Amino acid sequence: MNTDKYPENGPTLATANGVPGDLFCTVPGRLSLLSSTSKYKVTIAEVQRRLSPPECLNASLLGGVLRRAKSKNGGRSLRDKLDKIGLSLPAGRRKAATVTLLTSLVEGEAVRLARDFNYLCENEFPHRACTDHLLRNHQFADTQDTSGRRSQVLIARQLVQEMIDMLSRDRTPLTANAMVNTNRNATPLDQNTQRALSHFTLITHGFGCPTLISALGTFQLVLSDMLKLLDKDPTQSMQGGAHGQENLGVWTDAVANSTFAGIDFDTSEKLRLTKSRYS
Repeated sequence: MNTDKYPENGPTLATANGVPGDLFCTVPGRLSLLSSTSKYKVTIAEVQRRLSPPECLNASLLGGVLRRAKSKNGGRSLRDKLDKIGLSLPAGRRKAATVTLLTSLVEGEAVRLARDFNYLCENEFPHRACTDHLLRNHQFADTQDTSGRRSQVLIARQLVQEMIDMLSRDRTPLTANAMVNTNRNATPLDQNTQRALSHFTLITHGFGCPTLISALGTFQLVLSDMLKLLDKDPTQSMQGGAHGQENLGVWTDAVANSTFAGIDFDTSEKLRLTKSRYS
């Protein structure tokens, strides 16, 4: 792993005079339909993060993110507003990170996108069809072959769960989850791992880790479905029957302990919606 991009002491935030949690401005969402445009609050702390590593946005990019680029005297008014809270934005500053589509999103919208992706994974991903396909394309010659496949699935499921647990312990401070009571009893990540995850979380504005947890959780459902069918009889035609229930507790816990916990997503509602898939 290239450690050069992860400074020893972590990202150094630009210094501001204002209270980090104070509102700096509100920004209209970029991904909403015109009939339902959402507005997202941007705090002083978020502006600090955008001016600090890993992004180090310049005046032009920050103005674009905050939707001030085309307003009259937008650049000057932005500098004046930053000066009032003790944040300087030097002229001619070069950005530090590659610009992606996520660069244009504020943290609130990035986390909202992750939440919506999680909802679609839970309620629309065809994990049952994927399970059937994977088992159908594997030739089970005898009981020993079935046992070997079952061992592979168990190992894969354990590794996936370890990855979910690690990502769920990311403690990078973001506007979306700064005030959330996540699972603080979990053992903190070691400094190097947390620093690297913080880089990823900051560069994706909170979208990265929750989205990976969603994808891995979906894969976990497929693996658990496979395990249940292997325990039953992989040679039978797979018709009807509810399976995958055993993952609900693990999946809900993983999401509850992740940065999803900071976006007002009702866990009981998630559980209800997910259970409806098997009823």
